[in-house]
Amino acid sequence: MKVDIATLYLLAIGTLFASSAMTYWEHLSHPKRGKELRMLAAGYATLGIGCAVASFRSQLLGAAGPAVSNLVILGGYLLVLHGVAMFNGRRYLASSIGLWLVMALTWAIAGVRWQAAVWIYASALPIALVSAMTSFELTRSGGMPAVQSRRVAVAVTAIHALFYAARAFVLPWLVPVFGPRALSLSSEITMYEGVLYSVILPMTMLRLTREEIHGELLQESRTDYLTRLGNRKLFFEEGERVFSDAALQRHPVALLAFDLDHFKRINDRYGHKTGDEVLKSFAETVRVVTGEDAIVARIGGEEFAALLPGDDGQRARQVGETVASRFAALSHSADGDRIRATVSIGLAEANRDTASLTDLLSAADRALYRAKSLGGNRLEQTPTAAPPAATCSGSA
Repeated sequence: MKVDIATLYLLAIGTLFASSAMTYWEHLSHPKRGKELRMLAAGYATLGIGCAVASFRSQLLGAAGPAVSNLVILGGYLLVLHGVAMFNGRRYLASSIGLWLVMALTWAIAGVRWQAAVWIYASALPIALVSAMTSFELTRSGGMPAVQSRRVAVAVTAIHALFYAARAFVLPWLVPVFGPRALSLSSEITMYEGVLYSVILPMTMLRLTREEIHGELLQESRTDYLTRLGNRKLFFEEGERVFSDAALQRHPVALLAFDLDHFKRINDRYGHKTGDEVLKSFAETVRVVTGEDAIVARIGGEEFAALLPGDDGQRARQVGETVASRFAALSHSADGDRIRATVSIGLAEANRDTASLTDLLSAADRALYRAKSLGGNRLEQTPTAAPPAATCSGSA
């Protein structure tokens, strides 16, 4: 069944307004992306208005109809670009205004004499450019997660850009060869492609937003609220994967278990606020020293663990000793008193008898208990992985 141009126009208008309403409604559920979603909603609504004006351009505005409708549609595309860019913390305000003014000037100068050529060919060029910029913005790393919906949005906007670029540069060569039929076919394809664009892009952007929020909630469920390190859940989920990979590839892997010395005494004497500051300063220290590849987590009140993929016992010892010395050198104060906070560390390196991450952590815990029993403020290494270790600093 063949659908006429008027019906396609109405379908595109309806989907754009529906997409605008859905996107605006979505911003109420995702306040973090409220500005971006409102901008996209405004873009879809403006595109819908532009299509509505275009479908009745002669009846409504006479000779000015093509210029007005095209400029409104271009404004909609620019708003969509602006909304997508806002996901990455960028804006295209100046360039958008400049491009819109150039197109307005084109209509004012050339549109009077060559209205049909500007409407069919020249007006497609800025739309192609803006769609290409939107696709490029979607590919840029930044605020948007690298998920399937993002790749779909990139493809949709890129295809839209290529189609309008072909309309601007290829169609003028086809019309002299195939005559009016080429223009008629181009108009039909434009509307079909426009309907797909008006459906797929808004839906993928909504899904992208939802996937981003879901990812943030998942990450929050695996993050310690105070120190912003991983929590016990993250440590075992990510750690088991890293441990299994290291075992399969026969790469070294070591684990450091930390316990802050006399932490209860600090809490009881100076209060939990001071205790929290000590915990946060230790978390920052261990995160900086262990590096990005380490899986670091707070697994208990004042207990932490760091899984070090690719590090043998000797390298892990250096890391642990650096953590201990830097933390001991930090200045903590409360009520005019300087608080000396230290940490005890247990080190275990995986070997043939280490069947799981739990076994490795148990071995590190045994070494940690030994460090605590010897007075704390020291690193001890499990004897099954390496010879007994020397202290990393003086006694507590």
